[in-house]
Amino acid sequence: MQFLNIAEFARDNEGESFIPEGVCAKKITFSLEEGRVHNLNFVGGCQGNLSAISVLLEGMPAEEVIEKLKGIICGNKGTSCTDQLAKTLEKQLSIR
Repeated sequence: MQFLNIAEFARDNEGESFIPEGVCAKKITFSLEEGRVHNLNFVGGCQGNLSAISVLLEGMPAEEVIEKLKGIICGNKGTSCTDQLAKTLEKQLSIR
């Protein structure tokens, strides 16, 4: 199941952000610096878990994040906040 709509992707002074679909998070922002994930923030969703994930992923190579998170699903949604992050990172790496 593919929910991610790259048209919802934006870049501003906070970094890069997108509006995920079909999950509890309302917005996900991050910065990619030299292929590494920084300043990851989830708005909405399971804040305790997503805050912990943000800390764990800080400075991790985007390719490693993709390998670890792509395909993770939440309940019967067919996707998850982290799955959509992985798919967005994958698309961003392919267009850079």
